[in-house]
Amino acid sequence: MEIYTFRTDVYGSGGQHPQLPDLTGWDVEASDGHIGKIDDATYETSSSWLVVDTGFWIFGKKRMIPAGVVQRIDREDEKVYVGMTKDQIKNAPDYDPDRYRTDQSGYRRDVGEYYEPYGSRSTSRS
Repeated sequence: MEIYTFRTDVYGSGGQHPQLPDLTGWDVEASDGHIGKIDDATYETSSSWLVVDTGFWIFGKKRMIPAGVVQRIDREDEKVYVGMTKDQIKNAPDYDPDRYRTDQSGYRRDVGEYYEPYGSRSTSRS
């Protein structure tokens, strides 16, 4: 699914595509404010996602957010910006690590369907 691929303009400029930094521990910003910190991140081709710990904001829930929802990475401030509101993320499926381990493709499909409307249609590469 394209939703699991970082857009090229998220991490590269001028036609260059530098390696993504380790995003673990970075802040995550929704279109209307801070939502949490990255607990885990993957960088696999066509299978990249972030696990965001929302802390007390929605009672310690975690969300698996596909890479295609990321709009911008600010290396200097160590922030990741996603193209969704807090409520859209709050209403997303909970991260289920057990289901992910036992049914990766099915789980990614189900989660991806929720996030697909928020992903970018621009050219992507992971």
